[in-house]
Order: sequence, then C-alpha cells, then structure tokens
Amino acid sequence: MKSSWKCYKLSSTRFQFYIYRWIRNKILENKKNRSNRLFRFGFVLFGIGLIGILSILTMEIPLPPEAEIALKDFSPTQIKLIILINPILMLCIAIAIGTILYQRVNLSVPIVEKWVGVREDNINYSHILKYGILGGVLSGVLISIISLLFNPILPAEFIELGKSLKPSLAARFLYGGLTEEILMRFGFMTLMVWVASKIFGGTKSIVYWVGIIIASVIFALGHFPIAYQAVGEPSIGLLVYIIIGNTIAGLVFGWLYWKKGLESAFLAHIFAHIIMVIAESMMG
Repeated sequence: MKSSWKCYKLSSTRFQFYIYRWIRNKILENKKNRSNRLFRFGFVLFGIGLIGILSILTMEIPLPPEAEIALKDFSPTQIKLIILINPILMLCIAIAIGTILYQRVNLSVPIVEKWVGVREDNINYSHILKYGILGGVLSGVLISIISLLFNPILPAEFIELGKSLKPSLAARFLYGGLTEEILMRFGFMTLMVWVASKIFGGTKSIVYWVGIIIASVIFALGHFPIAYQAVGEPSIGLLVYIIIGNTIAGLVFGWLYWKKGLESAFLAHIFAHIIMVIAESMMG
C-alpha cells in the first residue's frame, strides 16, 4: 500500500513538473512572438517615417552662413544627405519610445498592428478614412483662415523667409503627414500621456488631453527659431500667430490618434496640407 502511494506521489509530481514546464515554455514562446511582432511593427513605422525624411531631398534648404562655411568642402547632394542624419536619429528615438509605451496607455496604430500580427480583431477602415479626411479638411480650413487674418500684421522679412523655406509638395505631404506624426504623436505625445497617467493614476480623459496639448504646444514653440531668424525681435502678434497656427492642427491630429489611431492622424495631416495648398493658390 505504501509503495503504491509513493508511486502515485512520484507520478503526480512528475505530471505537475511537466505541466509547469509546458506552461513556462508557452509563456516564453508568447513573449518571444510578441517581441518579434513589436520589432516588425517598429520596423514598418521606421519605413513609413523614412519615406517622409527622404522627401526632404526634393526641396532646397537654405543654410545659415556659419553652416555654409563648415560644409564648404561638401557637394550639395552630400549636404542634403548630412541634413537627413538628425531627423533619422529623432525618428528612431520616437519609434523606440512609442513602441514601448503606446499599448500601456491604450493608444493604437490599428492598420500597421494588423499587418504585423499585433492586432487580431477587425478594423473599420472606412471609419479611419472618414475621420482622417474630415479632421484634415477642418484643420486645413482653420489654418488657412488664421493665416488670412494674421497676414496683414506679419513682418515682410518673415513672409520672405517663409517663401524661401517653402517645402515641396512631396515634403509637405510625406514628411509633414507621416514623419511629423510619428515624431510628435506616436513618440512625444505617447510619452506625455504615459507620464500623465503616472501622475493622475490611470488613463482618464484628462491624461490624453494633457499629452495632446503639450505635444501641440511644443511643436508650435519649435517654430520660434524661424521667427527670430527672420526678425530680430518678433512682435507678440507674430509669436501668437505661430503658436495658434501650429497648435490648432496638433489638437485635431492628437485627438484622432487617441480616438481613431495613428493612421487617421496621418490622413488628417496630409489632407490639411492639401487644403492649405488649395487656399494658398486661391489667395495668390
């Protein structure tokens, strides 16, 4: 009887060990598969962002005098390639941050997730398309109206600098519509939302609005150097124009990223530029 009991206990222990090992292997396999999918996800986003960065090659970028002196031994093509280094590094950082954090705060990139196997549920493509186009048209109209209202008070030097820095259509649609959204929404806004979620204790609505607003305002403030380059002491009106003009669209794009996914923000940014190009041609 005792011998039978010992055999039973030994068999039971072995069975438990095999079950534990099977479960552990499954967990490790799932973790490995998830890591591989996230790597593919980040790689696809990098490819999308790189398309936008390469579109910079289609435009002429005026250099400050000190930069021209430093790069005098390089050909124009080499200078353009050197200029690409900084945005590529920024893109890598944004994708790394976004990929690590976006799921922790319930943000999404639904179409890319579906492509690489991170997401298995069905996607409402028409929903993403509809909101992206509507958000882009709204943003483009608002920015065009703001430009029209502020145009009489803008310094001539600022307007001339804007014309000299005017990006090509490819750069506006691809760098603006794709790369900037990965940098500012997927990277920076995701980070701000995650930080806010730690402060407020969860993913409440205020957490997303904090991220949306901060990312939009920081993007607007990033245009201040252009104003100071064109005008030694820019007026309050000029600075207000830069903040409003660059923030208002960011609020729309950020909301779309939160509610509809990053691809909807891509579309909105592209269609905003389409509307702005049409408005610019109409206003001469």
